[in-house]
Amino acid sequence: MPHPARVTFGEQWAVNASDSQFNALAGAIGGFTSGIVTCPLDVIKTKLQAQGGFATHGTSRPRVYKGLIGTARVIWREEGLRGMYRGLGPIIMGYLPTWAVWFTVYNRTKKFLGEYQKNSFVVNFWSSIIAGASSTIVTNPIWVIKTRLMSQSTSHDRTRFSLFPKGSNTPTSRPTLHQPWHYKSTWDAARKMYTTEGILSFYSGLTPALLGLSHVAVQFPAYEFLKVKFTGRPMGAAPAAGQDDKAHWFGILSASIMSKILASSATYPHEVIRTRLQTQRRPIPGREYMEGLGGVQPGVNGAAQQPQAGPKYRGIVQTARTMLREEGWRAFYAGLGTNMMRAVPAATVTMLTYEYVMRQLNHVRASGRRKLQLQQERGSESEFSGT
Repeated sequence: MPHPARVTFGEQWAVNASDSQFNALAGAIGGFTSGIVTCPLDVIKTKLQAQGGFATHGTSRPRVYKGLIGTARVIWREEGLRGMYRGLGPIIMGYLPTWAVWFTVYNRTKKFLGEYQKNSFVVNFWSSIIAGASSTIVTNPIWVIKTRLMSQSTSHDRTRFSLFPKGSNTPTSRPTLHQPWHYKSTWDAARKMYTTEGILSFYSGLTPALLGLSHVAVQFPAYEFLKVKFTGRPMGAAPAAGQDDKAHWFGILSASIMSKILASSATYPHEVIRTRLQTQRRPIPGREYMEGLGGVQPGVNGAAQQPQAGPKYRGIVQTARTMLREEGWRAFYAGLGTNMMRAVPAATVTMLTYEYVMRQLNHVRASGRRKLQLQQERGSESEFSGT
C-alpha cells in the first residue's frame, strides 16, 4: 500500500491558518489586482472631479478635461504612459491594507453580530459600516497622497506656471515661481505634505470619507443578497457540490456589477466633495497661495486683488454650498460616467479575485486536512500491527 502524499508547506499553512487570515490574504490580493487593472481610469476620474476646485476666486478658466476619451488624450499627450499610472504606488500600498482590513473586520463582525441578530440584512449592513470605518481610518493618509498625485499635472510645472508671467520685453518682470506642491513620488508627496502642512493634511477629507461608508453599506449587503439569489452561496463560499461552475461565476459577476452600480449611483456626490477637500492645499508662508486658495491676483489695469480669506473649501456643508453656487448641481456628478467605468470593473475584479482566492485557499486547506488524516490513519495502522 503506497505511503500517503506528503503535506506541502502551503497546505500546512492553510490547515493552521484562521478564517481571518484567509479573508485578509484574499482581500489584499483582490484589491491589489483591481488597483493595477483600473489605475488609468482612476486617474481620469480624479482629474475630472478635481478640476473645478482649481478655479481661482474671481476668475474663470477653461476646462482642460472633458469626458473619458478627452481626458485620456490630454493625459497621454502631456504625460504619456507614466501619467496614466500616476499614483499607482499609493494604490498598491493602499489597496493591500484597505481590503485586507475590510474583509477581515467584515467577516469577524458578521460572526459576532450573527449571535445576537438573526436578520441577515441588518448583520451585513452594520458589518460593512464597521469594516469600512476601520479600513478608512487606517488608510486615509495613503488615499490623500494618491489623490494629490493623480490630480496634479505636468502642465503646471515650474517652467510653465506663474502667477506673474514674464513679458517678452520686460526684463525686470518678476521671475517664475516654482510650485512647491508638485510631487515627484509618493515619498516626496508625504514629505512635502508633512513639512509644509502638518500631520492633519493626511486626514483631509476624512469626514466625507466616513460619510462614504454609505457606499459600502449599500454595496455589500446588496452583493450578499444578490449572490445568494444567483448562486445559493454566501460571500467567500465555494460552489455547492454538483453546482455548475460557470453558472456560479456568472452569478458572482452579475452580483458584483449590479451591487456596484446601485451603490455608486446612490452615493457619488460625497466622492466629489471628498476629492475637493483632499486636493485643496494650504498656502505656504512667504510663497504664493495655491490655486483655489486665493493669492494676489492681477486685476483691472494691473491692480492687485486681495486674496480671499482662508481656504476655499471648509467642511462638507460649506464645500457643497460653494460647489452648488459656483458650478451648479452637475458638479456633484462630475466624472460619474468615468467613475462607473472604473468602479464597476474594479469591484468586479476585486470580488472575482477574492472569491477565487478564497476558493483556492479552502481547497488547499481541505487537501491538507485529508493528507494529515491519512497520515494519522497510517500511523494508527502501523502502531496496531506492531503490537
